[in-house]
Amino acid sequence: MNLLAIETATESCSVALLCGERIIARSELAPRRHAELLLPMCDAVLAEAGLARSALDGVAVGRGPGAFTGVRLAIAAAHGIALALDIAVVPVSSLAALALQAPPDDAAILAVIDARMGEIYAGTFRRGSDGLVTALGAESVGRAAELELPRAPAWNVIGSGWATYAPALRERLPAAPRWADGACHPQAADVAVLAAPLLRAGQGVPPEQALPVYLRDKVALTLAEQQAGRAAAKSPA
Repeated sequence: MNLLAIETATESCSVALLCGERIIARSELAPRRHAELLLPMCDAVLAEAGLARSALDGVAVGRGPGAFTGVRLAIAAAHGIALALDIAVVPVSSLAALALQAPPDDAAILAVIDARMGEIYAGTFRRGSDGLVTALGAESVGRAAELELPRAPAWNVIGSGWATYAPALRERLPAAPRWADGACHPQAADVAVLAAPLLRAGQGVPPEQALPVYLRDKVALTLAEQQAGRAAAKSPA
């Protein structure tokens, strides 16, 4: 299976190609340069694998939550590539992809992304026996000091929300986190890992059904953004 993954919901712009059991990835912390970097990164991972776009079986995309512009860009690019190739899209939570980077232990995982304006995007997860993560509840956006968590004896915390709001988040936890890292961002390689079993199970969706998740507001892709993504995707591989 050849699966291209895109994740641009935060300051990190990343692309990954799952080619059989091999993952080829590109990632760069590049605020405001995602549109410039994204398609060249796609071409680079395909070139390294020796694949044309026509060899892709699906496109996975980090569907948010995150920065509006970044989420829109990822969804538009995924739409364009999938429509041009008539393949499925697998939307994946950017918070779940972030949570996958936490240590593989039995602690619950709190994934938090700085949402600006004094708020965080938050999701809670548990790691399964397969090494993947499943949600413990609905994702949310709000003030760190008002975050509601499910019961769990131990927590690992990951994401930029911890770097910005650690004191407030500590007050919401039952004890000090077992592990915490505020420097991590969602990565396309983890989007690919989470999406692969879904694609194998036939749970990809037509491109037009792959929708962004913003949490804060209901914001749709503009027609111009959709057309730009489709046009870019039709460029030669």
